[in-house]
Amino acid sequence: MRALRWWDDLSPLVRAALLMLLGSSCVAVQLSATRIASATLHPFEIVLFRNLVGFLVILPFLGRLGLHTLRTRQPWRLALTSVGVLISMVCFFMAIAELPLAEVMALSFTKPLFATLGAALLLHEAVRARRWVAVLVGFVGVLIVLRPGSEAVSLYAVLVLASALVLAGVTLVIKRLTATESATTIVLYQAVFMTAMSVPLALLYWRTPSLAELPFLVVIGALGTVSWLCMTRAFALVDASVVMPFEFARLPLTALAAYLLFAEVPTLWTWLGGAVIFGSTAYITHREIRAASVSRAGAERATP
Repeated sequence: MRALRWWDDLSPLVRAALLMLLGSSCVAVQLSATRIASATLHPFEIVLFRNLVGFLVILPFLGRLGLHTLRTRQPWRLALTSVGVLISMVCFFMAIAELPLAEVMALSFTKPLFATLGAALLLHEAVRARRWVAVLVGFVGVLIVLRPGSEAVSLYAVLVLASALVLAGVTLVIKRLTATESATTIVLYQAVFMTAMSVPLALLYWRTPSLAELPFLVVIGALGTVSWLCMTRAFALVDASVVMPFEFARLPLTALAAYLLFAEVPTLWTWLGGAVIFGSTAYITHREIRAASVSRAGAERATP
């Protein structure tokens, strides 16, 4: 009770910052556990346990939310987004097994860049010059991390970028889905579909996990869901533009975990490129929120 009172006494900004740091810490531990599990288990099998355990974590909330959350008008579109998230997850987990973890995290920040491109080119949303410049700067950051020409670009780095690209496309579809479906409905259906679709993939390379491997698989699934819950709650407490800078904590926390567990030391190029990528995505987020608020204000003035 004392801890709850202490938490309630904190300002929304402080609570959001702490939740983002907790979520980022969960991501760092999750990536480290994935790297360890990848030494003996195929990524397809790890993906199955990530989805299965994550689904079991959110299952107790279903009774409190009510069965009405299972009603949906667009099950096939929900299934399509689940396929996209699963492809993104497979690419990401395959890269974790081979690339330095800090590099994986730095490149994963590109999702908003691809989402902005998709919104402009596929959905024909208005993207003004400042955001185009931010997208360009973000991809310069990608070049800084990859340094093409000085060394061969790793296939696994391409997989991280492919993961971000597919996830950005899913994000655009989900933006349309939220017009008719609640966020809870989307998450629940994705958990069910992704768990079911992971089973045949895992069976291709199935090896029954040992008792020593199971804790890592549970950590991967549980912390993946906990990190998502922390960050969702943080975005609900304050504006996304205020919360976004705290998301950069993923990079140093992941780098610290990789150094302590695997003796990985990120290059200067990873730090510099990651900062450039993240700075550009934070600016894009800020501009999108500002454009949305201006649009809402204009609509309110136009309403008689």
